[in-house]
Amino acid sequence: MDARQIEQSATSLDVTQLMKMLPHRYPMLMVDRLEEIVVDHSAIGIKNVSVNEPCFQGHFPGKPIMPGVLIIESMAQTAAALVVYSLGGTSEGKLVYFMSIENARFRRLVVPGDTLRVHVEKIHKRSNVWKFRGEAKVGDAICAEATYTAMIVDE
Repeated sequence: MDARQIEQSATSLDVTQLMKMLPHRYPMLMVDRLEEIVVDHSAIGIKNVSVNEPCFQGHFPGKPIMPGVLIIESMAQTAAALVVYSLGGTSEGKLVYFMSIENARFRRLVVPGDTLRVHVEKIHKRSNVWKFRGEAKVGDAICAEATYTAMIVDE
């Protein structure tokens, strides 16, 4: 990490700022806040898991568990917000799309009341394609991890 990246690091972005960067809205917005942002490098997304979320009506009645695909989606949205934040004004009007998901592993259940901390780190970037490693944690326990690739495109 060079001095420019440290200089351009933000403390956090709230949900209102994230909604300006991401097209997702409830019930598909899977990140509530971004913390510890290091431009063009890494960030931590925060997802407060609530029993009121629609997925818990059917996954599973009487034993609510956050679906693994939504945990992966929270990783993707955290990375997308980092991409948009890193690109600044040049990213206006663009969307970030999944290209691949590799080595996804689920280690612990995520349930209502948990605060999911999604750590994302850029592995590399080539043109408009970004590759990330993501790790979702509740407390110190790793719940899920994956490597994934996304592309930013003009809409």
